[in-house]
Amino acid sequence: MYVNRLGFRAIERVKGVHHTTVITWVKQVGQLLPDAYAPETVPQVGELDELETFVGAKKTKSGSGWQLTTSSKGSETGFWAL
Repeated sequence: MYVNRLGFRAIERVKGVHHTTVITWVKQVGQLLPDAYAPETVPQVGELDELETFVGAKKTKSGSGWQLTTSSKGSETGFWAL
């Protein structure tokens, strides 16, 4: 369950045991795992996920910050974000 991204307290509710017991179980299983994965073959293609960082402070609170005006049954003003 932990490997499938279920939290300690969620496992606690399902199993009916205290969450510290669940943490102990996870630690015990973790000690049985090997320290590092040693693949037999090196993959030829790798995949990287997107990474965005901000140095300093963001200039807008969210989205692009461009103002959008719509006119369906009146004039409404708002902000749109991608």
